[in-house]
Amino acid sequence: MQDTEYPEVDFDQAAGFFTPACTLPTAEPTVMSASKGNGHLAIATIHCPSFKTTSTTSGRVSLYSSSSSSTSPIDVKKHRITIRNPSTLVQVLSLGLVVVVFAFQYLFPNISLGSSKSPSANLPTEYSPRSHLDPGICQILHPFHTKNTQASVSRPRKMALQAEAERVAAEFKFTDEHVQETVTEFVTEMNEGLAKNATNMSQIPTYVTGVPNGTEKGLYLAIDLGGTNFRVCSIQLNGDTTFNIIQEKVAIPKEMMESKTAKILFGFLAKQIDVFLQTHHNDHFEAHVRRRQTVSTPEGYRDEHIFRLGFTFSFPVHQVGINSGTLIRWTKGFNIPDAVGQDVCALLQKEIDLLRLPVRVAALVNDTVGTLMARSYSSPGKTGTLLGAIFGTGTNGAYVEKLSKITKTMEGEFDTSTGEMVVNTEWGSFDNGLKVLPNTKYDQILDRDSVNPGVQMFEKRISGMFLGEILRIVLVEMMKLNTVTLFKDETSSHDDLHSKSTVNPDSPLFKQWAVDSSILSYAESDNTAGLQTLRTEIEKSLGVSAPSHEDAQAVKTIAHAIAERAARLAGVAIGAIVLQTECLSATASTSEHASGPKSSGAILKDTKNLNISEAVFTTANKLADTAGLAVNEDEIVDIGVDGSLVEFYPGFEGYLRDALRVTSGIGPVGERKIRIGIAKDGSGVGAALIALVASKMEKQPNDYIGDLRRAALLGGVSEDNEEGLDFSPITAKSPAASNSLKP
Repeated sequence: MQDTEYPEVDFDQAAGFFTPACTLPTAEPTVMSASKGNGHLAIATIHCPSFKTTSTTSGRVSLYSSSSSSTSPIDVKKHRITIRNPSTLVQVLSLGLVVVVFAFQYLFPNISLGSSKSPSANLPTEYSPRSHLDPGICQILHPFHTKNTQASVSRPRKMALQAEAERVAAEFKFTDEHVQETVTEFVTEMNEGLAKNATNMSQIPTYVTGVPNGTEKGLYLAIDLGGTNFRVCSIQLNGDTTFNIIQEKVAIPKEMMESKTAKILFGFLAKQIDVFLQTHHNDHFEAHVRRRQTVSTPEGYRDEHIFRLGFTFSFPVHQVGINSGTLIRWTKGFNIPDAVGQDVCALLQKEIDLLRLPVRVAALVNDTVGTLMARSYSSPGKTGTLLGAIFGTGTNGAYVEKLSKITKTMEGEFDTSTGEMVVNTEWGSFDNGLKVLPNTKYDQILDRDSVNPGVQMFEKRISGMFLGEILRIVLVEMMKLNTVTLFKDETSSHDDLHSKSTVNPDSPLFKQWAVDSSILSYAESDNTAGLQTLRTEIEKSLGVSAPSHEDAQAVKTIAHAIAERAARLAGVAIGAIVLQTECLSATASTSEHASGPKSSGAILKDTKNLNISEAVFTTANKLADTAGLAVNEDEIVDIGVDGSLVEFYPGFEGYLRDALRVTSGIGPVGERKIRIGIAKDGSGVGAALIALVASKMEKQPNDYIGDLRRAALLGGVSEDNEEGLDFSPITAKSPAASNSLKP
């Protein structure tokens, strides 16, 4: 019989373990054995799996090669474990404990000292395949692992949780074909709204017939009444796309919101304008007072001394002129019955006149129209802005339409020289009949339980007010399933948080509208190991204690699907307006003879002048030109957007652009020509710009201050003040003035 050459085996005298002086190519379980004899314990741990232990005798371990038929044993001398010169009692006890543990394992091999529920992290379970080991590496197993160790029973249920999350996410998938179908229907409903009233998309004419180009100058006022706060601003337009703004904000007392007459509320608003002028524009204000008191100086009453004011009034109105609109109904907690049906601009102007302020309400402003105007003034390009869109708590858009396409009857006068008018789409009500909009069972639950079932169906799938609620509904429905373990994993106490997942009784998950849409942004942006950031937010915002990694992954999957659908629907709205206005065709025809991208020298000049946005944009175009994809500045279609969703949700614009690229008539080439930029403060800067446009539309200047003076001499003011309310100007130094406006 041929002798088999065995590997050299070293005996570690210090540790009392056998250690092979080799690395073998197989990966079988390590064998551990112990034997007793002559009052001593011989311990051997063999890490070379190509040998098998067949017997253990007193002071002797017999090994046989698994690759040979030889049965010659390898003799290994036993090692006595003795205590020589112990330094402390602790060492003696520790060594004794080790001996007891190994002896216990030897005598009772079927009893595991580890947890029966949680196998070692390095071990495969019956639900997962054995990890791949490279050749030449010995696998080292947990020394206390036995065949009786049970795998976690929750693993299949965790897998079922992710599978269910992916199934739900698939319901929110908005395909390329669906995008095209929805764009077509959107254009159809836009044209219906331009032709008649009482349609899904109202397509409201705003009587604003021009947009700024960034060269405008002047000082204008703007006020914003949109909720429980009232804001007063003055905006200095510098004529170079920049502006300076001063603003103050005051809380509206509850009694004003429910006053008996409109006079009380609008008188309060006029007083705040008075205080603002005395505080921030005192020189102009005092000069006006001197002119008002000087009868012998006719030139002191010229109309150009008047502040033009843009009035952002965020309540439903029927607009019949650029500075005229009747209130349809109150919302947001206001309830003043006698104001309904009255012209809100006239109500405010009357109270301003009573205080003899140098202010004219020049424009009634919708905040979406203001977004369009603000972007058009500050945009870096040569072309005017086509569309202003809001994707925040709500959603809406206003765009520049050809007058020839607005065929329904319009009341009031307006300037026809431009051939255009800004239209407020009110696109939140697009497809209320659900011809093409996606409609999952979760959308149906949200609509059924809303305060306005059957309307604002487009908005209910896009805006921040509703996205958090959709996520809440999905999670609650999943928690009802017995086949998944969302927020109720019984083995979560073994994860890195070492605590069992529970849903608090007062969790926002159980309250309608209680889940803020910001959690979708956390879910999208968290790419940390274990999704720790998202898990913290789930605990904070959803009231779930110790959410597991699997819980967070399920939330992330579903939140992404909901937000991506919203962004692609937003792309539908923008794409439809681009097609409706035929602006891509227009820019293509006008740019046939246009010059190419700027030179490197021109780009460097922009950079030196700190015109960074222009430099970046033209640099990108120059790089694209090298690849044959250049876009000339004259071809750009500019879009202004505002709102927390488009500004803060990671990748929202990217998903929106995905929808534009698959839209017939736009495609990848057309999508590159669409520039999207943030437009801030449409209700402030935008309102001031609309006041500027309105002032240019005034055909003949009026002796406005003279009219006020003559009315005062005739006693008209005292006759109007029938209720005996104090409308005298508040001086900047008085306590009332210092306390009435809060920053």
